[in-house]
Amino acid sequence: MSMRTFLTMAASAGALTAAVAAAPAWADDKLEELKEQGFARVAIANEPPFTAVAADGKVSGAAPDVAREVFKRLGVEDIVASISEYGAMIPGLQAGRHDVITAGLFMKPERCSAVAYSEPILCDAEAFALKKGNPLKLKSYKDIADNPDAKIGAPGGGTEEKLALEAGVPRDRVIVVPDGQSGLKMLQDGRIDVYSLPVLSINDLVAKANDPGVEVVAPVEGAPVYCDGAAFKKGEEALRDAFDVELAKLKQSGEFAKIIEPYGFSAAAAMSTTREKLCAAK
Repeated sequence: MSMRTFLTMAASAGALTAAVAAAPAWADDKLEELKEQGFARVAIANEPPFTAVAADGKVSGAAPDVAREVFKRLGVEDIVASISEYGAMIPGLQAGRHDVITAGLFMKPERCSAVAYSEPILCDAEAFALKKGNPLKLKSYKDIADNPDAKIGAPGGGTEEKLALEAGVPRDRVIVVPDGQSGLKMLQDGRIDVYSLPVLSINDLVAKANDPGVEVVAPVEGAPVYCDGAAFKKGEEALRDAFDVELAKLKQSGEFAKIIEPYGFSAAAAMSTTREKLCAAK
């Protein structure tokens, strides 16, 4: 089964309903501030294909590309990105260092209580990068927990770290890794036995490494499919709502699919669910 088929989830024709409503009639102070500023400050992780930063500093990836287009339609000409660890993104947003998070920050109830998410944008499952042949036979986070010798690398504050800890992997066997290149190097050097990221991120990392000694297990057994959204500061729901209006128009016009599907994401997957469902999921 292809990853795209896995993520499409048989989206029904009625999945995208009355999301396109009239934009708020009142002027939102935050949106006006961003218009005057000329750009929105976005927090990202350098984790292709969700987000990417080229050598010349240009920011791309599916999440920033969607945000850039939506903000442009709102009258905010550009985005300016700063790289952050996942665990630092929400504190940075709350402290006013960012205007929005566009980084594959998957929706979960605890995050939904801390930020104001847009409707879903990018959906993905979890994957493992391991040594060729998967010598420890690791197919799930529980497999790692059950093997006292297995160590997993994961982004600090990210979904994968949380899934490993929830599966019972002891804290001292969950190694926080700053970025994908470091995680792959630690795996190659034998400092960890598995490195975990979303499927598309792992595939991108391993393909670029072109190392025949590394293989991918995807999707991870027992791990859910997650979707992200643009995350706004609590109290700035009017900006989030205006973002949602333009995002819904983007989805209905087909432009949304044109932006994200070249990166490997499924537009149908994002359009088959809602913020309400994802924030309520256990």
